[in-house]
Amino acid sequence: MTNENSFGNDTETSGDKFPVTHWSAIVAASSDNAAQRDRALEVLANSYWRPIYKYLRVKWNKSSEDAKDLTQAFFVKAIEKGYFGSYDPAKSRFRTFIRVCVDGFISNEHKSAGRIKRGGDVMLVSLAYDAAEMELSCSAIQVPDTPDEYFEKEWIRSFFAQALDALRQECESSGRALHYALFEEYYIDGSAKKVSYEDLAAAHRLTVINVTNYLASARRRFRKIIMERLIAITGNEQEFRQDARLLLGVETK
Repeated sequence: MTNENSFGNDTETSGDKFPVTHWSAIVAASSDNAAQRDRALEVLANSYWRPIYKYLRVKWNKSSEDAKDLTQAFFVKAIEKGYFGSYDPAKSRFRTFIRVCVDGFISNEHKSAGRIKRGGDVMLVSLAYDAAEMELSCSAIQVPDTPDEYFEKEWIRSFFAQALDALRQECESSGRALHYALFEEYYIDGSAKKVSYEDLAAAHRLTVINVTNYLASARRRFRKIIMERLIAITGNEQEFRQDARLLLGVETK
């Protein structure tokens, strides 16, 4: 698990704001423009499918196969019924709204004794259910104290995992694979083992200054990736600020 608070210490990026003109998937999901709407729904599906799948497995006690079908069916139904267009950021955070929508969807499925036909719908994105299931199998499945608490925990886990993967891909494609390797060893793998800059320098035959600079560069980019993705899936400036504080341990200005 990452040490999130370590990513908010770069003074040159401490002035991040919620730009009201920035593309928002929540707003675009109700757009009349089909291309914008499809892109928005893909972003939202990518951001929320994993916590939804795990939530169905744990809170609703669904089998793996049923949880897969219902996760896919939820997004299909959200598109058909325009769920996201009814979101009011003044009333709740978007992920709370999503979780309530999922509960309502499952309750309706139960009332109608419905059963989603496997393979009958087309999903927007490819969902790595096996990876999510492996994460569940690595720890004892326990019913959460509150639905929101569990859903938020899994959303944070999924959000960081996707941001890390985006950083890895970006570093590899730009010839900075070593930047990511150091970042992963120091912040992800080494957080529990107290790995030092000196340890990394010795292991990779670098100077401590090299390690310092490479880590600072990767940390800034990782933070930027988080902020960019967060802007797209938060409903207003207040939610953006709250989630930036939650994920990065910093106050935005």
